[in-house]
Amino acid sequence: MPAKSQAQQKAAGAALSAKRGETKKSELKGASKSMEKFMSEKELKELAETDRKNLPKKKK
Repeated sequence: MPAKSQAQQKAAGAALSAKRGETKKSELKGASKSMEKFMSEKELKELAETDRKNLPKKKK
């Protein structure tokens, strides 16, 4: 499932980093915090790998 906005892609990347232990979970805010908690590493990776080039900054 590809990301639908650049903001979603960035949040998934932050959540994935925390899930892998590369950053502290306490540093997460907003959507990335709940993404880390409720999504699998595989799901987060799919969202984070989405090319941001053609995505809107935020979903309308």
